[in-house]
Amino acid sequence: MFDGEVYLWKYMPSLPLAIIFAGVFLVVTAVHLWKMVRTKMWFCIPFVLGGLFEVIGYVNRAAAYNDTGSLIPYLLQSFFLLLAPIFFAATLYMVYSRIVRAVHGEKFSPISPHWTTRLFVFLDFSFLSFQSNGGGLLAKTKTAQIGSDIIVTGLILQVLGFLGFMVCCIVFHKRFAASQRHMQQPHRYIDDMEQGAGAAHPNSGPPVTSLPWRSCLYMLYAASLAVLVRNLFRIVEFAMGTNGYLQAHEWPVYSLDGGLMLIVMLVFLVWHPSTLGHGGIGSDANDSVDQRDSMIELMGNETAFGPGSQAVRSASSRTPLEKESGHKLEDWFWPAKVVSLIRNSGRT
Repeated sequence: MFDGEVYLWKYMPSLPLAIIFAGVFLVVTAVHLWKMVRTKMWFCIPFVLGGLFEVIGYVNRAAAYNDTGSLIPYLLQSFFLLLAPIFFAATLYMVYSRIVRAVHGEKFSPISPHWTTRLFVFLDFSFLSFQSNGGGLLAKTKTAQIGSDIIVTGLILQVLGFLGFMVCCIVFHKRFAASQRHMQQPHRYIDDMEQGAGAAHPNSGPPVTSLPWRSCLYMLYAASLAVLVRNLFRIVEFAMGTNGYLQAHEWPVYSLDGGLMLIVMLVFLVWHPSTLGHGGIGSDANDSVDQRDSMIELMGNETAFGPGSQAVRSASSRTPLEKESGHKLEDWFWPAKVVSLIRNSGRT
């Protein structure tokens, strides 16, 4: 039985399921927020926002229980549930960049960590805007099929871009693991001149690191696989049309979307990237990279992790905030960056 004059749903939304999922996501998101504040890993803000979007999505599904003819909760739940995985993915991109920088393995990454986040985030939000245009057409019967086709196209492009990110992770994993195995050999002979500068060769790797880079990469694999399966489900769902089985039944939404996104949040929480900031027993001082920075990749600054960067000032000339975070003020506060550029141009 449906309520309202316009039947936007093919089924009666489950009120208990919507409340349960909204509550679970709210608790997990609150834990992520606490973890982010405690470790000062502000680049996890998109991840927390993604969890908040999941909460908003399921709250609107609950609100639609007694008003299936209302357009606002229908569109809001659809929009926020489509938007949340993109924010999760943006954080995964930044985690990859931090893994590469933490182990000083830039030469082994097929894409520079400076560009990884910005490239894949740009692709994701481009595809999102494409899907949003289709989402606005779903409410009308005459344009619903066109809207579904647009969303399917955007999701396919999003999957292809996400597959590119997973390939990037795998390539780096294989290259860096080979380098670490070689560096652990008791006798090794390295001829940098023959290999050429910057060659991504196992014999030219950085010292052996005790940072948990493997566990962080495995976390990326698990979370990325869950996001990928969710996107494939959405492709099939919209490709089958509004009268298809997946849109006519509610259980796929909770098992193949909500459940998978909950797994992403739990996996990220258990194998949190904050471990990259603690090298553990026997770790080298250079292995411990201060991860408590803002979203540097998204702001176009590459100097924050550079061990020999010319932009790094002496400790005596840094502000108290900079000494605490390990980065310069202009690394994350753009007005300070402008002042720094003007000051440096005046010196020259």
